[in-house]
Amino acid sequence: MSYDRAITVFSPDGHLFQVEYAMEAVKRGSSVVGVRGSSCCVLAVEKRAIAKLQDPRTIRKIASVDENVTLGFAGLTADARVLIDKARMECQSYRLTCEDAPSIEYVARYIARTQQRYTQRGGVRPFGISTMMAGFSGGKPQLYLTDPAGTYSSWKANAIGGRNDKSMREFLEKSYEPDMDESACVKLAVRALLEVVDSGAKNMEICVVKGKEGSLGGSVSSTMKEEDIEVVVKEVEAEAEAAKQAEGGGDE
Repeated sequence: MSYDRAITVFSPDGHLFQVEYAMEAVKRGSSVVGVRGSSCCVLAVEKRAIAKLQDPRTIRKIASVDENVTLGFAGLTADARVLIDKARMECQSYRLTCEDAPSIEYVARYIARTQQRYTQRGGVRPFGISTMMAGFSGGKPQLYLTDPAGTYSSWKANAIGGRNDKSMREFLEKSYEPDMDESACVKLAVRALLEVVDSGAKNMEICVVKGKEGSLGGSVSSTMKEEDIEVVVKEVEAEAEAAKQAEGGGDE
């Protein structure tokens, strides 16, 4: 039997191959790095090269799902568009029903539930994306991740997508420090992306999510300009060069 063709049939060793193929689609996508600080969350996305005549504004890897939830994704853009639209509809339905904004955990749980539902019946296929969501809950920054299997989890920092996601994750594990401020979070996200991005700021998109004044659950997201990212990239590269020279001088 072709276990890799049927979405609802387990292989003899307990695998759902279609779900694993969806995770491979995520690895072929652009890299996404998320960092949670003391008062903000930072989402940094690798921007792939686009055609010379294409409008870059139409290729966005970071989207707003609700007033309090900003989402970055790795994987198939078309799948992401459908899933984001479903999440936006759920957020609006929640506001109409409960007369309150949904929490970031609620949105993460809904997206994960939707992704899992597409792994258990025929006639559909899993969503080929992983998402990373940033927002605020109880006045504190939150960072959530979902994958094609339909699991969701909260993180201090993580990286998804791209062939080097494992090395970026290991870098974050070594470099992450608790209670980092906004500039430290941005710098750490840039340093992690530079593991896979060669051309610096041109191929990066960075969004900073900060809490809204006077609100325990609200947040405000802002996308950094390319020239501001370039300043951080040069600063990171200068620090790396200085560290390399210091090591070289110590060897002598």
